[in-house]
Amino acid sequence: MAIAARFPGRLWRPGSRAWLGAFLMGPSAIVVAFLIVYPLSRALDLSFQKIRITRIGAPRLPFTLDNYSRALESTEFWNATLVSLAFVVLVTIGCFAVGVGAALLVNQRFPGRRVARLLVALPWAVPEVVAATIWAWMFDGSFGVINWIFLELGLTDTPIAWLSQPHEAFAVCTVALVWSGYPFVAVMVLAGLQAIPGELYEAAQMDGARAWQRFRHVTLPALRPVCAIALVLVVLRVVRDFATVFVITGGGPVGATRSLAVFTYEQAFSFYNIGYAAAVGLITLLLCAAFSSMIVRRSAGA
Repeated sequence: MAIAARFPGRLWRPGSRAWLGAFLMGPSAIVVAFLIVYPLSRALDLSFQKIRITRIGAPRLPFTLDNYSRALESTEFWNATLVSLAFVVLVTIGCFAVGVGAALLVNQRFPGRRVARLLVALPWAVPEVVAATIWAWMFDGSFGVINWIFLELGLTDTPIAWLSQPHEAFAVCTVALVWSGYPFVAVMVLAGLQAIPGELYEAAQMDGARAWQRFRHVTLPALRPVCAIALVLVVLRVVRDFATVFVITGGGPVGATRSLAVFTYEQAFSFYNIGYAAAVGLITLLLCAAFSSMIVRRSAGA
């Protein structure tokens, strides 16, 4: 009421709710523009310049497409793209397999269900750097607990250099990403499960549908919108993930785990190719936007 007293007039009339909403959303829009729009526009501008080290107030270099042509002709860029794609496919499958299974489990009624739900969501609360450091210690080739377990069980005769071999290092990063990513899927799917009316299951059971049939014809269709949103967010998380891979392997060995995020970081802060790194980052953004748009359209049309 105090605000209304200060700003009398048409803005506060019932017919001006659209203007009132725009007025109230104005400060948030300004903040979003400052935090998102400006950095994006700045990165776009840098991507069209052959610049190594940028500083505020420096004159703009001539317009060029060399950064984009360099990226599209670079074997390192395409290797990083393939690594990111492999991470996306494997980590997404792992997150959904473990997350959906965990959600179905904790959705059942049993003693200690609240504690089980807390344990399922616990990895989500661990900071990425802390979790990555723990995984690196666990898979250390000299004193890691994984090698100790393998030796005690007789699965191997000699310690495995997990982080020094390409396939093993990629597998370790994949496991770490799945471990830190599946709780989000589990929480999303659990929320979707609890929103499904129980009458649907009762009707399906009265029609003679078995557990698998009820899951296929009742649960899965109801979870489709939730899974679509979770799929987009998981893929975006995997593509942008930097801390987990960088802490565990640093992008090695021999580029086996150098994703687009790590590759962009190296170009920007190791080799100071600021313009080239901006171009790679924008190409990554376009790929993510295209994938997200495709999933959203398919989900809306389903």
